[in-house]
Amino acid sequence: MTPTELAPAFFAAAVVILLTCRVVVLVVGRFGQPPVVGEMIAGVLLGPSLLGLIAPEVSDAVFPDELKPVLYVAGQIGLVALMFAAGYEFRAHAGRGLAGTAVAVSSAGVLIPLLLGVGLTVAAHGHVGIFVDGVSVWVTAAFVGVALAITAFPMLARIITERGLSGSRHGSLSLASGATDDAVAWILLAGVLSVASGEVGPVLKAVGGSLLFVAVLFLAGRRILEWIMIRPGLTAETRLLFTIAVLFGAAWFTDIIELYAVFGAFCVGMAMPRGEESERVVRTTQSVTQVVFVPMFFTYSGLNTEFDVFADPAVMAFGAAAVVLAVVGKFGGCWAAARLRGEPGAVAVRVGALMNARGLMQLIALNIGLSAGIVSQELFAALVLVALVTTVMTVPVLSWLDRRDARSAAAGEPQDAKDVVPT
Repeated sequence: MTPTELAPAFFAAAVVILLTCRVVVLVVGRFGQPPVVGEMIAGVLLGPSLLGLIAPEVSDAVFPDELKPVLYVAGQIGLVALMFAAGYEFRAHAGRGLAGTAVAVSSAGVLIPLLLGVGLTVAAHGHVGIFVDGVSVWVTAAFVGVALAITAFPMLARIITERGLSGSRHGSLSLASGATDDAVAWILLAGVLSVASGEVGPVLKAVGGSLLFVAVLFLAGRRILEWIMIRPGLTAETRLLFTIAVLFGAAWFTDIIELYAVFGAFCVGMAMPRGEESERVVRTTQSVTQVVFVPMFFTYSGLNTEFDVFADPAVMAFGAAAVVLAVVGKFGGCWAAARLRGEPGAVAVRVGALMNARGLMQLIALNIGLSAGIVSQELFAALVLVALVTTVMTVPVLSWLDRRDARSAAAGEPQDAKDVVPT
């Protein structure tokens, strides 16, 4: 398709995506699910699993292959803006004593699911047809472990924002832990891909590039952002332009080092100075991008997901076992780490619930493994099940915990320490 043909195709697809997302969001909202879950389901409905199955001609006309890269880029714009705001909000509420607990929680949230995933995959060898010929069992096992270790950081941030949890202790702790968790998980994924390809380049680039990025951002980037916000004579439009340039530059760099653009955007948000001008810039970037472009990110991922391979009972059994171990490892591990760090029970259990969501970050990792030839369609389907179950269960678990605590408070039972971030 030519550019002049892609433009109307994009606008038509955008209308379908946005209206479908809104309808599905309204439906799942009646069951207590956040908009992000509705957008993920909408993407699946618009993809090959439903629309492509019942009306393939319509699917091909609305979502031609040439259009998908455009939808991907549009979705990245929304995701980067969302993470920028999440980083800014996190810094506003991150209190003293948070870093040590966040490191402990994220370490447990990576290590325990990783080991459980490796053990499950090794035990399944020779019994379940999830392996790719020519790929080492240990490479497959390591990939499964990393997939279970991932937290859906963008989804976690959006759930926290939508439920008004940004100022709570468990909300801020989950943001910090999730950011660290996924940064480590993506570096581990780069290591798995390096081993599978026989090259050390990807992991060296991810580790070295991330260290360089953090050093430059917090030594020079923070000063540049502060200058943009306080420089006399700059108009609001100019401040926004310069900030977006820094934001997109960070997203570009973290993307090319294969650490993913969301982490660059989150770090820029953390580096933003506090003040009225900064608040205005953050609100402006959110106003349109969160409504228009963020749904495109979730929908794009759904368009590349197929569920017809769930028919194999052995794969379903493996997927069910993976779900159980994923919940035990992530939910249980993060809860235990938070409790060992002295967090109240109410905070620890909510951190575990939030960290347990894997969502589309895991789906992205699965697509990377699929394109690299180290993940079979059967393994892909089994791990998609993990992503869906652990994500959909997050909000109901949080709601149940809130109702339980409300009943305990009404009955006059002792409550844990107040769930706020210390200042």
